[in-house]
Amino acid sequence: MEPANTLRQDGESKGGILAHLEKLETQRNRSHKRFEEPQRAQAEASTLRTRIHKLRLLRDKLRAEVKQRQARIEASAASAEPDQTLETSEQEVLETKRENLKAILQAYRFTGLSGKLTSRGVCVCIHTAFEGNLLDSYFVDLVIQKPLWIHRHSVPVFIPLEEIAAKYLQIDVQHFLFSLCEHLNAYAGRKYQADRLESDFAAFLAGPLQRNSLCNLLSFTYKREPGGQSFPFCARLLYKDLTVTLPTDVTVTYQGMDALPTSWEEQRVSHENLFRTTSLHKVFTSFAGEGGKLDMSLLP
Repeated sequence: MEPANTLRQDGESKGGILAHLEKLETQRNRSHKRFEEPQRAQAEASTLRTRIHKLRLLRDKLRAEVKQRQARIEASAASAEPDQTLETSEQEVLETKRENLKAILQAYRFTGLSGKLTSRGVCVCIHTAFEGNLLDSYFVDLVIQKPLWIHRHSVPVFIPLEEIAAKYLQIDVQHFLFSLCEHLNAYAGRKYQADRLESDFAAFLAGPLQRNSLCNLLSFTYKREPGGQSFPFCARLLYKDLTVTLPTDVTVTYQGMDALPTSWEEQRVSHENLFRTTSLHKVFTSFAGEGGKLDMSLLP
């Protein structure tokens, strides 16, 4: 029995020694790790400091190169001939105007203004319209030089193109184009109304329609009823503002009589107001629809 107890005690003694050794080994490893972590952190910090130093050196080098290049450019500009510097500046200005024109055409391509760049500058096309009806188109070929000038165009001679160009072309190309658009659209609208009166409502006229090239002065004699024996009126429509499609001055008079019944005088005054506020062909459309009577809904 005693040998067995001795063996058990020896085993337990050995087991306790091994466990104690493992515990010591674990403690040693932990201590080693705690010792290595500060060293590793110090090594990483040292690496970062080295990298930061190199980057600062590179930054300073690049700054120095930039300053040297700027100095060379300034020196070159200072030594350049005045005419050459002026020529470069003018070229930049012309290029800017070219790009501005391109931007204008792109921005307003849905408003009747379009065009394309050419070798000399830009060719602008102006599409006119009135009350949803597409009418004539006109072009202006601009040469982008100093000064800007018009190479050729299809604008009618009675449109004050030279006056508009002298006023706006050199200082504001966009204003020049818009002003020209206003004049052309207004002319097209006035002409459209006069054409409609002659073609669609000739039965109301007691003679030919008198008009000038700009269609800003119209004179005609008309009756309230087409082809009837009603008393004729004489109308004179003047468009002082060449950018509008409604007359600024309207005069409706009698023909052949010094005095008329009160109802006819009221009709005359109503006609004047109607011509002043409503498109010409719409006035006669009202006459036709009402059997020669005035459509009061058209009055403002």
